[in-house]
Amino acid sequence: MSSVLMDRPASLAGGERPAAPDYLLEVRGVGKSFPGVRALDDVQFRLRPGSVHALLGENGAGKSTLMKILAGVHAPDRGEICVKGQPVTLGSPLDALNQGIAMIHQELNLMPYMTVAENIWIQREPKNRFGLIDHGALRRHTQALFERLAIDVDPEAEVRSLTVASRQMVEIAKAVSFDSDVLIMDEPTSALTDKEVDHLFGIIRQLRAQGKGIVYITHKMSELFEIADEFSVFRDGRYIGTHAACDVTRDEIIRMMVGREIAQLFPKEELPIGEVVLSVRNLAVEGVFRDVSFDLRAGEFLGLAGLVGSGRSNVAEALFGVVPATSGEICIDGRPVHIATPAQAMRQGMAFLTEDRKESGCFLILDLLANLEAAVLRARYVKCNFVQQRLLRRGCEDMLRTLRVKAPGLHETIQNLSGGNQQKVLIGRWLLTRPRILILDEPTRGIDVGAKAEIHRLVTRLAAEGVAILMISSELPEVLGMCDRILVMHEGRMTGIVERKDADQVRIMELASR
Repeated sequence: MSSVLMDRPASLAGGERPAAPDYLLEVRGVGKSFPGVRALDDVQFRLRPGSVHALLGENGAGKSTLMKILAGVHAPDRGEICVKGQPVTLGSPLDALNQGIAMIHQELNLMPYMTVAENIWIQREPKNRFGLIDHGALRRHTQALFERLAIDVDPEAEVRSLTVASRQMVEIAKAVSFDSDVLIMDEPTSALTDKEVDHLFGIIRQLRAQGKGIVYITHKMSELFEIADEFSVFRDGRYIGTHAACDVTRDEIIRMMVGREIAQLFPKEELPIGEVVLSVRNLAVEGVFRDVSFDLRAGEFLGLAGLVGSGRSNVAEALFGVVPATSGEICIDGRPVHIATPAQAMRQGMAFLTEDRKESGCFLILDLLANLEAAVLRARYVKCNFVQQRLLRRGCEDMLRTLRVKAPGLHETIQNLSGGNQQKVLIGRWLLTRPRILILDEPTRGIDVGAKAEIHRLVTRLAAEGVAILMISSELPEVLGMCDRILVMHEGRMTGIVERKDADQVRIMELASR
């Protein structure tokens, strides 16, 4: 390895350089079908050198499918792909890398039991004179790359020990290490704090200044207007149009994406707040968080806000028995309860949507029916120790329709769905239990704007029926828009609870940074 970046010669004989291409990447008339689903239908896409091109659309619109075709994961059924004006065949991820295309997937693909450095340079490791891996050089190359990108991660740390945000930065560094001309980023900020997002945007601007082309997939409108030069919209597997980011408004983009108006993203209603359902006093997990106290009432939205690492998700895990509390008291309907396992929490009427759908949510190799029924087989759909299969199937089908999950049916394997549709299935799993206390950790991460509005309306309806809801979200507009009160945490401790009428982004960030 002669440098920090993988070398790809670009000059012609005699020192002449080729004329800069009009487009680094062109997609012409590409189509792709899976069993029961037409994912792409005659789509087009063009990426200019030195630009950031955002790709927008609802879940199931075909964005990730096209990107996987460009990354060599899927082969198109028809159409043409050109790199710098030349038609290419991308039969594998290695083909794509050799053509200068690297991708950061929405679902991270790092190997947890290997070190950070080993993940970044796998199959490109520096060798010593005996043909063995030179671990000293491996660390130096990684450290040099991280210094250039201002990433503060130990190259020798095992990936499994890192936070989701740190893993995301390692994925980004790995993609940059190939020195590719085209870098595809699929929801790269879903697990990042505002500070980390600013850091990532600095890296993107650095790459853009070097003439690289960035394909940026996001559901966050604010990111589009901050970082993108232009954008293209897909809907239902079809190409809708391309515009300069400076030429359109947020509402115009949403209309292009969903084909309809979104009247209200945060449909907050003034609902009657009932009696205290969940009472928490001085809850703690040793070495993680301490002295967390609050009451949650029937029909109430209580937000749990804080920066990544503040302990907010750990509080949710302690309440649900994933990692039992080491001290403190939990009362439900005024009665102290002991919750040491998720099964005990579920018997108390609790449901918990976890933060990481891939690691702790989906059973990726199973179908939608198996994923939906996992939480209800011991309860609503069992009679005399027999599963009521017909009733169960009907309930699951109704839930897929309610959440507008794009899938051919209950038999479809969940790993074949887009990330957003996987998230909808997980929400559906817990809604089938008809919980009294619903804990939502990042419920709309990776979900498009139309689906967000649907899920917000759905949980608002649950609150109107008396369900008590604890919502954790990294998106402050979501917390501010949906919650009656907001509990803020910083470095494992509570810093305050703010009433809705007193809450704004400045106040919440002040408490989250104390």
